[in-house]
Amino acid sequence: MTPPSPPEPPPPSWRGFRWPAEWEPHRATWLTWPRRESDSFPGARYDAAAPVIARLIREIAAGEEVQLNVWDAAAGEEARAHLARAGVPLARVTLHEFPAYEPWCRDHGPLFLVRDGPPRERALLNWGYNAWGGKYPPWDLDDQIPLRIAAFRGLPVRTPGWILEGGSLESNGAGTLLTTESCLLNPNRNPDLTRADWDRLLRDWLGARQVIWLGAGIVGDDTDGHVDDLTRFVDARTLVTAVEPDPADPNHAPLAENLARLRAARDPDGRPFRVVTLPLPGPVVQAGRRLPATHLNFYVANAAVIVPTYRDPRDREALATLRRLFPDRPVVGLDATDLIWGLGAFHCLTQPEFA
Repeated sequence: MTPPSPPEPPPPSWRGFRWPAEWEPHRATWLTWPRRESDSFPGARYDAAAPVIARLIREIAAGEEVQLNVWDAAAGEEARAHLARAGVPLARVTLHEFPAYEPWCRDHGPLFLVRDGPPRERALLNWGYNAWGGKYPPWDLDDQIPLRIAAFRGLPVRTPGWILEGGSLESNGAGTLLTTESCLLNPNRNPDLTRADWDRLLRDWLGARQVIWLGAGIVGDDTDGHVDDLTRFVDARTLVTAVEPDPADPNHAPLAENLARLRAARDPDGRPFRVVTLPLPGPVVQAGRRLPATHLNFYVANAAVIVPTYRDPRDREALATLRRLFPDRPVVGLDATDLIWGLGAFHCLTQPEFA
């Protein structure tokens, strides 16, 4: 059998772009408002989740524009009503009738890249999207969101031709990316791509100098192990990672393996990273199903770090730890118990557009 050809590199004009760290300045944050008919928040679940998303947008809008995709004009009016009730300054929010079936803009939205100048340049990367390995059809409208955003902003856009979700990657802005084998090497996305192929793709398209590969994700995560539930950079050389102290918990072993990999990792100059641990909250179970509750799915906005909480005793420890790690901006806890039913939280909903 002939092995697949390696992925094509970007054109020379595309070289030099990088994917910033999330704490770098944003021009805006993009989100997609949910539908009542969605798989994520059907019926009454929508009524519980919508106020949480409105409160998230209120925190983001304190420091940057919010660009909000909605299904249609009627959905836009409903979203505006929720935002108004939450006290969101509506002048900071722009609605776009860019329909998507599900609200997880981190995964169906584009990646915004920069090329440091002068002059500073911006561009947009349009990875393909197939609803986490074909789990939730249809997804054709979600897959069109990056091109709609590119047209609105008038930014150059490239389409590498491979499936990739934003939640499967984490950047420190200085050339180190994190990802997981369980997601990127899953045959339900790109069955012909090897780990070496991904190392090359992420170097060529996102400016990576190295990729740190973790193993598997947490119980209940239908993305096959997105890294934004597991491990996050808080500065260029500091990582915070989830652990499960209970050896009998099914999350204990995979998270311990991930921790060992991080402690063994070195940056491109051969130096170890600082690794901080954060215990998972206790199991969050609804309708007999364990949900992927984690404090690591926080979002770093211009004005605050917004952290999901779960009415759990470990919420306080998570917030205290993250306040020490982010001394430059407030760390705000928002109850995500009604949001995690859709199997995602604040990082999954948001896509930063870098300034």
